[in-house]
Amino acid sequence: MSPAAIIAFLRSEDPVVQVEITRVRGSSPRDAGAVMYVSSTGMAGTIGGGQLEYMALDEARKLLKSEQVSAVMDVPLGPEIGQCCGGRVEVGLTVMDAGARDAAQARAAEDAAAVPRVYVLGAGHVGRALAKQFQHLPVACELVDSREVELSMSDANVGKSLTALPESVVREAPAYSAFIVLTHDHALDFLLASEALARGDAAYVGMIGSATKRAKFDSFAKTQDGVRSEDLICPIGGAGSADKRPEVIAAFVVAEVMSALTENVCETQLTT
Repeated sequence: MSPAAIIAFLRSEDPVVQVEITRVRGSSPRDAGAVMYVSSTGMAGTIGGGQLEYMALDEARKLLKSEQVSAVMDVPLGPEIGQCCGGRVEVGLTVMDAGARDAAQARAAEDAAAVPRVYVLGAGHVGRALAKQFQHLPVACELVDSREVELSMSDANVGKSLTALPESVVREAPAYSAFIVLTHDHALDFLLASEALARGDAAYVGMIGSATKRAKFDSFAKTQDGVRSEDLICPIGGAGSADKRPEVIAAFVVAEVMSALTENVCETQLTT
């Protein structure tokens, strides 16, 4: 669930129990610190699903009906509850007061500001398929094109930028963004891929195309200062890109991009 949806839930639901994994021993579907919020009729977030989550939901709603304000669960994740993780978790449940709700909303707002940015540069068939898949992931996706008609054909819940200068979008993007280049024009593809590579701080730069297009870009990059063509992913999507259906290409590319973004997040955490 998106940070915006969590904020909306916390503002609209009352009372709410915060359910948090506070300790993990062994294998668990989520790490310590994973949180979900439970009201009498709804929930936001997840602590991993499965029987553990069902049990926590039940305990949270029991807590809401009681005169208590907190509870603790100690759950072995074995055959006795129908899960095979094999570890053990402690779960803290707390009825949230106004201060706790404000703090949770502030954390969600920080999470929203910190989500990776993904720029889909080209709103053709594959670009629109990518936007449709990225809308369900924890990224801020922007679909960019100079053609109003193509942009209008996308019904994905993502940002949309109509601009005659898509290279300016690349230049103004925050650090560690991902750029997927698939416009209607090869020369424009080369320009945008070069702009993204020249930044030196992109988490991912990919360009749609064949091995021949890649070879042409490698030659082009040698004439551009600060452009390392070896950092470009082209063709995009790995082995899956041999299937030319837009939705299939998009599925493989999304997996490739999310892998790069996740690796970047882990590296950032290790160095901070």
